[in-house]
Amino acid sequence: MSISYITVRNYGAENRMELGEIRKKLKKELDKGRYEHTKGVMYTAGCLAMAHGYSVEDAMLAGLLHDCAKCIPNDEKIRLCEENGILISQVEYDGPYLLHAKLGAFLAENTYGVTDPEILHAIRVHTTGAPDMSLLDKILYIADYIEPCRDKAPDLDKVRKLAFQDLDVCMAKILHDTLCYLSSRGVSIDPMTKMTYDFYKNNWKEE
Repeated sequence: MSISYITVRNYGAENRMELGEIRKKLKKELDKGRYEHTKGVMYTAGCLAMAHGYSVEDAMLAGLLHDCAKCIPNDEKIRLCEENGILISQVEYDGPYLLHAKLGAFLAENTYGVTDPEILHAIRVHTTGAPDMSLLDKILYIADYIEPCRDKAPDLDKVRKLAFQDLDVCMAKILHDTLCYLSSRGVSIDPMTKMTYDFYKNNWKEE
């Protein structure tokens, strides 16, 4: 199946786009490393969708657009959020790079025409997670962590295997490792990430 022929659904007819068109636009908007990561997430999300019984097309679209706001300068992220009524927490003001998820969902809808609420929500929570995530939420969150360009996180081989076996166990493992990493670096932790871990932590026990 050629990616150029997967049509983005839920557009108004006059704004209809294909994934190939979105890829061309994103290639101009993102730096080279971010674009390669984006392609990795898109294809990984599609693979996870196949494994877990979700729409491959929708998963790939979410993966393609998940970081569409990533390369916007941080002060511009704040400005765009404030101008468009997107709430900013104190943690996000302190670390505005976190805003790319919320802003990305906004741009996915208002620039790329995506109206599917599941896709928009998955993009919105792909950085911090959220309690009781949908299947697509988990697919995108995990794909962002395990895509082939990633090579820094601990136990990646184990996490990648878990991703195709049990998404909830995989979520718990990723969140545990993420919180440990952020704590070790003295980085502010978004409360939503901790809430997400508290929701999933009983699915996995540290070995």
